[in-house]
Amino acid sequence: MAIIRPFNALRPAPEHAPEVAAVPYDVVNTEEARALASGNPFSFLHVSRPDIDLPDGTPIYSDKVYARAADNFEKLRRECPLQSEETPSLYLYRLIMGEHVQMGIVACCSVDEYNRDLIRKHERTRPDKEDDRTRHILVLRAQTGPVFLTYRAQAKIDSLVAEALRNNPPLYDFVANDHIHHTIWRVPSYDALVTAFADVPYLYIADGHHRAASASRACAELKESGFGFIGNEEYNFFQCVLFPDNQLRILPYNRVVRDLNGMSQAEFLARVKESFVISDDACSSPKRRGQWSMYLDSRWYGLELRDDLAQPSGLVESLDVRILQDRLLDPILGIKDVRTDKRIDFVGGIRGTEELEKLVNEGKAAVAFSLYATTIDDLLKVSDAGEIMPPKSTWFEPKLRDGLLSHEI
Repeated sequence: MAIIRPFNALRPAPEHAPEVAAVPYDVVNTEEARALASGNPFSFLHVSRPDIDLPDGTPIYSDKVYARAADNFEKLRRECPLQSEETPSLYLYRLIMGEHVQMGIVACCSVDEYNRDLIRKHERTRPDKEDDRTRHILVLRAQTGPVFLTYRAQAKIDSLVAEALRNNPPLYDFVANDHIHHTIWRVPSYDALVTAFADVPYLYIADGHHRAASASRACAELKESGFGFIGNEEYNFFQCVLFPDNQLRILPYNRVVRDLNGMSQAEFLARVKESFVISDDACSSPKRRGQWSMYLDSRWYGLELRDDLAQPSGLVESLDVRILQDRLLDPILGIKDVRTDKRIDFVGGIRGTEELEKLVNEGKAAVAFSLYATTIDDLLKVSDAGEIMPPKSTWFEPKLRDGLLSHEI
């Protein structure tokens, strides 16, 4: 049984929504965030990435950063302004990217269900990132960016969503600077949708594991420090956008490595041939699972596991990202932990394979790997099994925008 709960969203006036809406805090670095927010005092990046308003070199987890986040949030509330919805509501959030369309339900979900794994996970979180977002939530007393959830699609919910759109003009409707079309509707009559989700056994985190973990930690801290705990306090819930699984779009999460671990190109290729069949002049993108494309010395090579070697059989072990790690990145290039090794970087599929070529051609990387995208079915199966996907396995596109709907706690 999945609990979804309406909430009194803190949101900008419609005329300022395009200015406020910001990319997620964790898809840009300080320099990129500063450029995006330049000349726009209403950009929510001033709240989610307040380091952009501090001198270069300011530690991103320093007290000054969180103090500036609180100041910028209050300033935005006052000057934009941001206003709280008078009555609790659910919302619908539609994203259009080219021919792709997905429609999600914006609601609050239960921290308790997250803690009991009824909201299922597929990724490990990093303590430093949890610390950061927990502190951000507690300083603002608000969750300002939604967790991206999915569920196995149900015709009944689809029908209720369609009904909620009928004769319901949108709150916000704009095209962002990345050409993604964002539209949000308020759904004041929400009982039927809340009831329908009671028949959904599990929700799954698609993106936003650190936000969810931080909401749980913030809840625990506020519960510990408060008095007269009831259980329906707003901090017991966290803001999410729930999309049916059949509408999601996962792009590859590609890899670039800065050096060949002390080998010449010929030595490296010889090592790769010990585990893979290599084809010359390959396509830059694999055509199916079990294939990889590798860019080296201005050429694309195709890789497939050799038939005479033991084939991976486990649920996680058979994922393409894991095979690449186990058979090439670790034993040949010496990349033991992709989360901490500075020699490897990751390139979301939205940037295309041209970005991989550019990085190698400019000498910023020695070799690049283009992967076949992990599927949503892979994600659900791994989550159901209680297992963990390799880091950087999925790149969801299009991205939700921060700042349009915030949940005050």
